[in-house]
Amino acid sequence: MENIKINKLNGGIKVKRILAPIIVIFLIFTNSIGITAYADLQIDAKAAILMDAKTGKVIYKFNENERLAPASITKIMTMLLGVEALNSGKISLDDKVVISSHASRMGGSQVYLEAGETQTVEDLFRAIAIRSANDAAVALAEHIAGSEEVFVKMMNERAKKLGMENTHFSNASGLPGENHYVSAYDVAIMSRELLKYPIVNEWLTTYMYDLKVGKNKNSVQTMVNTNRLIKEYEGTTGIKTGSTSEAGFCISASAKRGDLELIAVVLGAKSSQVRFDEAKKLLDYGFANYESVTIGRKGDVIATIPVEKGKVFEVDVMLERDAFVLLPKGESGNIEKELVLPDIIKSPMSAGDVVGELIITLDGKDIDRVNLVIKSDVQKASLLNILSRTIKSYLKGR
Repeated sequence: MENIKINKLNGGIKVKRILAPIIVIFLIFTNSIGITAYADLQIDAKAAILMDAKTGKVIYKFNENERLAPASITKIMTMLLGVEALNSGKISLDDKVVISSHASRMGGSQVYLEAGETQTVEDLFRAIAIRSANDAAVALAEHIAGSEEVFVKMMNERAKKLGMENTHFSNASGLPGENHYVSAYDVAIMSRELLKYPIVNEWLTTYMYDLKVGKNKNSVQTMVNTNRLIKEYEGTTGIKTGSTSEAGFCISASAKRGDLELIAVVLGAKSSQVRFDEAKKLLDYGFANYESVTIGRKGDVIATIPVEKGKVFEVDVMLERDAFVLLPKGESGNIEKELVLPDIIKSPMSAGDVVGELIITLDGKDIDRVNLVIKSDVQKASLLNILSRTIKSYLKGR
């Protein structure tokens, strides 16, 4: 039976018990997650990495921290800041964006937006994701931050918060620029963050889309996705390609099969075909050798806690986010889950307030910690509530 430790927060005293409804989990695992057991895997590029999208565990790495020109891989961060602005309500998909002369002059890969024309935020996202349009990327950046310069500062601040130690952006598009670089590991980090937003899936996996452009919308740009894996590789979910003479050919490719979603980053390949071939090679390796096991889903009720002086006697506690374990195929191990919770909570509290955590261990080693939050608001009981309960309790005891 799977051991569930209940660690009550009452002066540090641990109370351990076995919860009968929980089933034993004996899981496949090697010595540690993210070990480099890939001696025969060789990637033809300047740098590469394979990461589990759910846990962030690294399966393969090669020159993963080398600072390299990113080309349009840059736009992963541009889209990330865009969806975060959507999520916060700062912008909406229906916003009408007036294209500036600066955005219209970007050159390179573009949809030929005209200065003074309007486009919706949603169509700018499509142009970025499908055509890798530099003009659309800058237009979105200006809409969010007021100017590309301010947006670039936001990009670098976000990169720092994500722990991207070998990245610095100088523009929102990925056009060649001074002091503009990323590492393969950092690309995987921001790719993983972008994939947390389901809304991007539609844009990243759209193969073809017609966009009307110009002030009078009398021109149509038929956009074909630059990521050929959408058509060529089973389960592809994104993400972004890029190429310049300095950067070579790059890709951050994601794919999902069953519960396992992987991110393969290839930087500095010699040709477009090579980058796609090497991304497939990485993904094939991951799907052949690893699996993802679900420990719990966001919203799963884990426990019930008594409430002190609340309108309700108890409240459900649930997982704040999904929890998974990445497992190499072929070896066994044991997973334990420890709940760290108070004996009782005091009202009032709001739905989503953190009251504890779920600690997931493998063979005695911590591999994840997930916040436990209360499922619903807990209002403070009035004197009338308390008096009514006291009377009912008294009558039941007679």
